Amino acid sequence: MKRVLLATEKPFAASAVAKIEEIFAKVNYELIKLENYASVDELKNGVKDVHALIIRSDKVTSEIMAEAPELKIVVRGGAGYDNVDCNAASEKGITVMNTPGVNANAVAELAMGMAVYVARNLFTPKSGSELLGKKIGIHAYGNVGKNVARIAKGFGMEVYAFDPFIKKEIIEADDVKVVDTVEELYKTCQYISLHIPANEHTKKSINKNLLSLMPKGATLLNTARKEVVCEEGLKIILEERPDFKYASDIAPDSASELNEKFAGRVFFTPKKMGAQTGEANVNAAVAAANQIVNFFENGDITFKVN
Repeated sequence: MKRVLLATEKPFAASAVAKIEEIFAKVNYELIKLENYASVDELKNGVKDVHALIIRSDKVTSEIMAEAPELKIVVRGGAGYDNVDCNAASEKGITVMNTPGVNANAVAELAMGMAVYVARNLFTPKSGSELLGKKIGIHAYGNVGKNVARIAKGFGMEVYAFDPFIKKEIIEADDVKVVDTVEELYKTCQYISLHIPANEHTKKSINKNLLSLMPKGATLLNTARKEVVCEEGLKIILEERPDFKYASDIAPDSASELNEKFAGRVFFTPKKMGAQTGEANVNAAVAAANQIVNFFENGDITFKVN
């Protein structure tokens, strides 16, 4: 019998867990639940004799994997997987998967919600501005970016995108204007919505030089990762340009300083909450469970990321 550990320091909703239980019961897999755990040692003990692991934002390091000799697959319920040491997993022959797209609409709705919030001066009585007719640039046109484009068009915005990894015709089919360089995207758009991963090429890539290209009344929206924004460069831009605003689903390391110095022009959610909807919660849980079953029963590695 296959044993699956559901290890979630921040648990899935009860309805989502019920769906997971139902999926594994049909194939006679044993589901072990480690929810709301408080220490790494609990996770180390939990993985000792399991074949599969479902996580959310939980960190799966080489030390964790060392305690799991039977582990064959880790599935991260969500898109980002930088909380898993993929190199260590590959060395141990462990397959790592994510569940791309299942949270995309939830994250996109949050991005556009933040756009409205900062445009209306954090809902204070001070006069704000409208999104109608403004240009929004989507930096990386993946599942979330595609949904941002759809919602932004509903606001009557002009939508632009830059993504060197997606064919121009695919983006243009969504009635989105494609630009050839990232610099052109930032020069053109009053709003930029970030959807790039955090890796060696992208960390701190959203820097002072790039942000300085944005037109008057600029707003940067970040529902990606905090590491992709160069905080020192951001501080300089906010200092030099009273028209510049920043809203993020991931509080930067300097959040307290930014809130104090630039009150009314910055906003950070209390915790990363892009995927925090009931619908996204269930979608991610179901996808993770089904991918584990398909991996063991059919050898399916469609969503392998390592």
